[in-house]
Amino acid sequence: MINKITVGIHMTRKKCSVDELTGKESLARSVITDDYNILLSSGTVLKKEYIDKLKELNISEVYIWEEGTESVAILKEDLEEIFKSEVKNVLERHTYYHNEELIELNRTADNIITNILEEEEVVNKIFDIRERSSDVYEHSISICSLATVLALRLGLPHKLIHDICVGCLLHDLGLLYVTIDYTNVNVEELSEIEYAEYRKHTVYGYSSLQGENWISNVSKNMILYHHERIDGSGYPLKATDIPLECRIIQVCDAFDEMICGIGCERVKVYEAVEYLKNFRGIKFDAKIVDAFLEFTAVYPAGTYVRTNEGEIGIVLRQNKQFPGRPIINIVKDKDGKTVSVIKDLLKINNIYIKEVIG
Repeated sequence: MINKITVGIHMTRKKCSVDELTGKESLARSVITDDYNILLSSGTVLKKEYIDKLKELNISEVYIWEEGTESVAILKEDLEEIFKSEVKNVLERHTYYHNEELIELNRTADNIITNILEEEEVVNKIFDIRERSSDVYEHSISICSLATVLALRLGLPHKLIHDICVGCLLHDLGLLYVTIDYTNVNVEELSEIEYAEYRKHTVYGYSSLQGENWISNVSKNMILYHHERIDGSGYPLKATDIPLECRIIQVCDAFDEMICGIGCERVKVYEAVEYLKNFRGIKFDAKIVDAFLEFTAVYPAGTYVRTNEGEIGIVLRQNKQFPGRPIINIVKDKDGKTVSVIKDLLKINNIYIKEVIG
């Protein structure tokens, strides 16, 4: 077991149990109540009375700042939590053919786009997207963020980007009508009946919104087509003539499903990246995959890796436009000795990451 050593002078977010808090920690994400009120703002230095209040409200985990690596996210975590709460609140109130409240997600989509556009040089950054355990609501926010950055990099018009965001937020609406357990489970290994039921979620979602005028045909098609593949191996239609917006969501959805365990067993980010590379031009549009991988860090900041020389390092930050060649801090040399040596893999051509170890 490798001891994780804190390196660098940057601050990073850490999820921490409230029971482990001792006071004087600084919140890295605002604590938000179920009715969207901010209980404690990001940056608040925790006092004993604050911790007692968190326990009283049955809040079990918070995010705190600690010295560590420099991670670059598409959405700030407190905003992501607010958007997730909005989407969850709307979708949990939804029932089949009662779609009035779903219109609220138009506003959520615009807010997500606005917040992404406010980030400096958002189109030119490489983002640290981490594997995690998440529900369908967080998954929808995640692929909405991914698809927005992808659409911006492709230079698509704002109206189309809005429709793509709405389609992403609603793409798994049909899963609300499915009783199959699809979390961290490979659905292809379910019984034939269960797998067939799971695959119906695309049709359930599409048919529930088919007659609605407030949602565009672009967004509706994304709900129906997000599991199609360009070689005809997808479902439900086995289509090969697939619109651009649907090819975008297919890449974003497949990637995020793999790293958060929706409909499959969760894998590491580099494994999901390799999957997209392997099926580039086969299942997925090659141009879309290439654009997606340009901003996706193969090895997110904080990842523990082993180099070809047998050294153990932790990824500190990314090199712009070179997702596979990050800056790492060597914490164990090839002989197992504890060291701290910064290596920029963009400048050292004979060293590469051989494997991810944590």
